[in-house]
Amino acid sequence: MQVKIKLFVSLRQFGPDEQIIELPDNATIDDAINSLNIPKTALLRIVNGEHRPAIHQLKDGDELALFPPIAGG
Repeated sequence: MQVKIKLFVSLRQFGPDEQIIELPDNATIDDAINSLNIPKTALLRIVNGEHRPAIHQLKDGDELALFPPIAGG
């Protein structure tokens, strides 16, 4: 299956800010993150506009946006 990945801020060091990757059926967000060699940190994971946990199963055509931990004040 194909999933569109969007990387934001410092995560752009792991590839183009927008890319399509090929994953096996029933792959999870965690599988996608591992395929890009992104360290497991407290990432913000958004699938099709909704926050999802790392174990969320992706579907063909999903859009996964990844943000690094952000602190503000």
